Amino acid sequence: MDTTSTKATHDSVIQHRDVSSWRKEPTGIANEIRPRLKLILALLGLLSFIWLARIESGCWLLASPSLKQVIRSELEQLQVSPTTISSTDSRAVLECFQVAQPVLGPNGPISQSMVSNEGVTTGQASPDDPCSVLLMDHVFGFSYGKPFVGNYTPPDCLFNRVIMNFTVVSEGRQFDRIALMYFGDTEVWRTSTAEPTQPPGIRWTFLKDMTEYLYFWKSPQKLIFDLGNLIDDKYTGSFNATLTATFFVADVETGEAPADLIIPISTRKGVNNGPSLFTLPADNATNTITLPRNVNRAVFSVSANGQASEEFWWSNVLQSDVPTFSDTTGPLLGLSPFREVQVLIDGRIAGVQWPFPVIFTGGVVPSLHRPVVGLQAFDLREHEIDITPWLHILCDGAEHTFQIKVAGLSDTGDNESTVLTDAVNDSWYVTGKIFLWLDEEGSVTTGNGATGEYVEPTVSISHHVTQNATGFNETLDFSIVVERTLAAKSTISSGNQTGERTWSQVLSYSNQAVVSNFGLNTVNNFTITGMDSSTGPVTSYKATYNYPLYCNQTYFRSPQGNLTISAHLVQGLELQIEGSSIFPTGLEAFENVSTTRDSPYTTSHLKTHRNGTAFFFQTGDGKKSSGYGTTNQIFHFGGSARSASLGAEGHVDELYFRNVTAVNGTVLSDSERMGGTETYGFSQANKPMEESFTLFAHIPDKVRGSNSFLAKETNGNGVYGPPSEQMQIP
Repeated sequence: MDTTSTKATHDSVIQHRDVSSWRKEPTGIANEIRPRLKLILALLGLLSFIWLARIESGCWLLASPSLKQVIRSELEQLQVSPTTISSTDSRAVLECFQVAQPVLGPNGPISQSMVSNEGVTTGQASPDDPCSVLLMDHVFGFSYGKPFVGNYTPPDCLFNRVIMNFTVVSEGRQFDRIALMYFGDTEVWRTSTAEPTQPPGIRWTFLKDMTEYLYFWKSPQKLIFDLGNLIDDKYTGSFNATLTATFFVADVETGEAPADLIIPISTRKGVNNGPSLFTLPADNATNTITLPRNVNRAVFSVSANGQASEEFWWSNVLQSDVPTFSDTTGPLLGLSPFREVQVLIDGRIAGVQWPFPVIFTGGVVPSLHRPVVGLQAFDLREHEIDITPWLHILCDGAEHTFQIKVAGLSDTGDNESTVLTDAVNDSWYVTGKIFLWLDEEGSVTTGNGATGEYVEPTVSISHHVTQNATGFNETLDFSIVVERTLAAKSTISSGNQTGERTWSQVLSYSNQAVVSNFGLNTVNNFTITGMDSSTGPVTSYKATYNYPLYCNQTYFRSPQGNLTISAHLVQGLELQIEGSSIFPTGLEAFENVSTTRDSPYTTSHLKTHRNGTAFFFQTGDGKKSSGYGTTNQIFHFGGSARSASLGAEGHVDELYFRNVTAVNGTVLSDSERMGGTETYGFSQANKPMEESFTLFAHIPDKVRGSNSFLAKETNGNGVYGPPSEQMQIP
């Protein structure tokens, strides 16, 4: 994910180190992936031969933006030749999409597959609907520091629900970009773009339920939409974006009403028409706030994701292992593959988020994400932390500080000295909000009890380095396990309510990683599991979640400079929400859908899984490149009347299901069920793959780490030595 207005250039001439002592006898890498890599690379070699033949015959079109590596801000500016499309090209615009649960529309549930850029949904929205408002129609060209700024006026109709339609078209070459939407100083949505292709380009539409922000929708607002983009003679793709809101009345029981007041925790630059996000670690993400004294419920939501050196935080290494391959591929990125987003009140931790590893559409290998984008790429989910147990302190009429921090792990090589540190790499984009529910004017909330009880996380690590026969580090194995519990409890008296309010979190993280072949192959196999819970006299909330990720990524370069990247990426998301969430869960869409359930749904169940392999090839002169990829995603969404609990699948009604497979930018099979009824399904598995080859723009020599380039040579056995033949991974 690129977030900088310019790309730093680097000297392409890299000084060679003394390699006279590098020998041909490697020691074996004691890990199970070698046989698989041999098979993969044999297949990749065959693909390389085919693509090289296509290069020689001139059968190439550059069709997408550059692949972003670990450091997007350091991408090398390669010279490119103009690309033209034949006037007889009859290809259709590529429709990109994120698989997600339906949202509630004016006439019932609407799945993402049903939307068209002509309105909310094909055949459902009335063409003369008086409650549709065009919020934005804007082209984001050279738009760094130039967000769209507009004025929103509430529509002249009754409404208790709001959904947005965000539709974008783009063509040319461009990186993926992140975008943030604000009402004044308050971030209300975070999304990102797909990477475009050459004409006729791409299009995507995403529907977003925005009912939680009725506090804003009911009054005029300044709308700021920040999508920073770069246009020059190489990166030519602009993003033509349309944002429409539809307002309607729906008779659904969704628990507690939306918040009465929303207070931003941000840089508050809306008055100057600027985006109001903090950039960590450079900024101090702190606001000093005086809350109303009549609050009966308070929830803090945090929005955070890594960029630049922190985009692939989940593939970093322990700080003590950063220089492991300095003599070969260069230093690695450190502070561990673990991150914790912390919310502090008056300097004390109130809650944390262990972030979901969002992989944007240029991440790992771009051909993994076309046209089916990664999990949450179009809709980055916020995390909610109930701070109601703090109300007896926060409602005292005095000022209080609210701060957001991002922490990694720092170690010295001693297993007993691994500690949290907020000195993370650049950069994290963070904002927060406080959702407040109020009693009548004049009421004062009081209470007593212990607040903010927590213990430091427990961390255990192990790591081992294997050298080859000549003493060069060849393989790094490491593992990390982190566990943390947080709890807050107090008695709160507000309005007509008096009772115990609690907030607790139980979190677990594990990662088994291998960095082999002198730093050119990386395997991460990790998972985050958590349970958040709040209780009170009237409202309760519980979320259980599991974020598994497996990524096996390999780079190699021939003596001629030809670059090949391959990857196998498996990623999942399991999320169950019970009770009064401040954000829509998807159950709203099925409130009035006839089912066989015995009682109303109290818990939403989301479970999805993506499995993809991809390949990228670039010639040594940087003038030709291509990519191949195949991805399958299976998505389940359902409801139940039981308590949220990971792994338990019984007594869950299926409300939505989708199974989609894409190869080389073409959807080969897709099936969908809504409320247990099949809505569509097709398969074109016999379509020749050559018809859907996806061609990509150039990427630099950048590999893992802040200073590592693929400019070193290896011998035929994959051992670094004098230039001889194309590198192979044993």
